[in-house]
Amino acid sequence: MHTTTRRTLLKAVSSAAGLAASGFSLAAAKIKPDAKSALIVVDVQNCFVTGGTLPVKDGEAVVPVINKLSAAFRNIVVTQDWHTPGHASFASTYPGKKAFETTRLAFGTQVLWPDHCVQGTDDANLHKDLKLPTAQIIIRKGFHKEMDSYSAFDEADHKTATGLAGYLKQRGIKTLYITGLATDFCVAWTAMDARKAGFDVYVIEDATRAIDLNGSLAAAWKQMTAKGVKRIQSADLA
Repeated sequence: MHTTTRRTLLKAVSSAAGLAASGFSLAAAKIKPDAKSALIVVDVQNCFVTGGTLPVKDGEAVVPVINKLSAAFRNIVVTQDWHTPGHASFASTYPGKKAFETTRLAFGTQVLWPDHCVQGTDDANLHKDLKLPTAQIIIRKGFHKEMDSYSAFDEADHKTATGLAGYLKQRGIKTLYITGLATDFCVAWTAMDARKAGFDVYVIEDATRAIDLNGSLAAAWKQMTAKGVKRIQSADLA
């Protein structure tokens, strides 16, 4: 080994040993949610898991991850897709249209979905194994017949607020950790609108699952990153 290289290596090892002796860890520090943090659980409903009307592949796999995460949070918010029959986002509302095609509505382009999460049906219920005893509020969205609502903060016109931002700010919440279904639609829109509202935002990737329609997952992560959303795993939390 070259003398200069050897010296550099020995210096690095010596520095690392000194840091370890001082109690400093070279491993990434765990993130610990505090009293000003909230866990947002997006649309973990029967309609979006296996057997539902709009199943996300492996959607039910987020449930045990979210249940485990919930123990670290004093503040938990749950969202619930809650559509009227004949909703503007349903392909069946438009003669000749098929699911996953698009149409133009007053607020922009709308992806057309199979009928799903219709108000009052078992399909719209939260997953039976979801256990969030400290959840304080459920935000229902998409209940206006003429307008979809992916985000927990704003409906699809980007003007009609759900009131969630005001609720969180009045509670003194500063940081949001977002989980649920689906990563590339309701999770992504919620995360980006949360940033727009001034919150620090983390999306816990292994506590989400995606639809990935025509590359929508990669596009969503790119957009979220550009907005300052941080991408982490459940193991990153203390």
